[in-house]
Amino acid sequence: MGELTERQCDVLIIGGGIAGLWCAYHAAPKGRIVVLNKGSFDEANTFWAQGGMAAALAPSDAPEKHFIDTVSAGAGLCDEDAVWVLVREAPKQVLALWEIGVPFDTDDGRLVLTIEGAHSVERIVHAYGDATGRAVMETLPKAVEERGVRLYERASALKLIVNDGECVGAIVVRDGNLEVWRAKVTVLATGGSGQLFAVTTNPYGATGEGIALAFEVGAEVADLEFVQFHPTALAVGEVPRPLISEAVRGEGAILKNSIGERFMLRYHPKAELAPRDVVARAIFTEMQETGMPYVWLDISHRGEDFVKERFPNIYQACLERGFNLAREPIPVAPAAHYHMGGIRTDLWGRTNVPRLFAIGECACTGLHGANRLASNSLTEGLVFGYRTAQVTDEWLSSSLPVLPSNLTILTKWQPDHQVLRQVQQTMSEFVGVVRWSEGLKRAISRLSELGKGARGVCAYWVTTAWLIARAALERLESRGAHFRKDFPERDDEHWQVHLVWKTKSKAVWEQEPTMTCQEVRRCQQGDRVS
Repeated sequence: MGELTERQCDVLIIGGGIAGLWCAYHAAPKGRIVVLNKGSFDEANTFWAQGGMAAALAPSDAPEKHFIDTVSAGAGLCDEDAVWVLVREAPKQVLALWEIGVPFDTDDGRLVLTIEGAHSVERIVHAYGDATGRAVMETLPKAVEERGVRLYERASALKLIVNDGECVGAIVVRDGNLEVWRAKVTVLATGGSGQLFAVTTNPYGATGEGIALAFEVGAEVADLEFVQFHPTALAVGEVPRPLISEAVRGEGAILKNSIGERFMLRYHPKAELAPRDVVARAIFTEMQETGMPYVWLDISHRGEDFVKERFPNIYQACLERGFNLAREPIPVAPAAHYHMGGIRTDLWGRTNVPRLFAIGECACTGLHGANRLASNSLTEGLVFGYRTAQVTDEWLSSSLPVLPSNLTILTKWQPDHQVLRQVQQTMSEFVGVVRWSEGLKRAISRLSELGKGARGVCAYWVTTAWLIARAALERLESRGAHFRKDFPERDDEHWQVHLVWKTKSKAVWEQEPTMTCQEVRRCQQGDRVS
């Protein structure tokens, strides 16, 4: 470990996916902007996003239709004000991204739009057929750097710094050296939590510590029980598992069980195009009933030419693992994919801690409710990344805040991946697609014991996992991505609320945090969609 260094900037953005980079792009004219990314930029969750971005751009579409689809997928828990922000501002932000050079797929100069599960019309913009995230990350970092933003890779936040109740920066390890970054504004854009589960589509950096970082300094967190399991990850023995995009089912792929029977029509009238939580539980049920670790996904009836042209990257990924997507069914199973919960913010990215903002998957505006609509995640990063950049002015005119006199530097910060493996095993066994009281209690007990010896980043992994399990135990119903076999029905009378948590003690397993129920935000009557 090298010498401790203090660095300064106006806006410190922790996380280099689409949300953090788009925020940096628009904040660039306002001051000295720095983006710290945990790994390389092609290791961000954004890079691996296949499907695309949802926006009402077609003549047959409208924000009102996008609103209805989002709220329907969210299972009664979407904050409608947040949904209106997304659906109204998405077209402008997607077109702005196209204008700076992201090579979206076009036909005669017009954007090609496709449909995915739970969408009512074609509204998904995509690139390279099935590699939208890669197209974004090949373009956006360069555009951000050209505006004078400083980008750093292999830089992880170890602790947020608070002085007089305000966030004044972060302690960071970059290329093995500890640094203290002092900033007028700190923005968390740390991504998801999929790697807290043994089977996931998320890259290795998606371990959820951004939630714990914010929680530790008094930020509210919400909806943590809602973890979306993607129904169709390729069932091979590797992690992260290759994702078979929602768009494959959007183009006509069907699901069959081990005896070759199409089963989704028994679970939902939209069959394979049902919301993700419905499809994931249906697959899980079929796997349990047949004793097989997967079901089959079949798009071979569309023909080899179509499959290879529409899904070139998925086709190649399957071929490299011995499966010809264009000619035969492929084995798929659910995998942890997206976290609807996160750091509670308003509609401009503000947390309840002054000078601290959160955007993207680590944040929770209530937009996704209990279940994210396909392809709303990249769009969310654009919309709320842009909005957050607009309100940083309220702090940028002030002087650089000072560090606390009693600032402590971590003496043990190196990650212990044995701890992560124990977290993953616990979460997959007890906090997965189907949950129940005794299993959740066992998870909380295991995580509490594990947490007592955890330090640094390891403690953050355990904290986020513990909070997910604790929230899942608290919600005595099934809604969206949260399914309790001991409470299998949705209960709007008692549980149409957000569960919001705030710390009373840094070690949650020693003293449980405060839990409150907050009402779901509803838009004004005049803005409602009939």
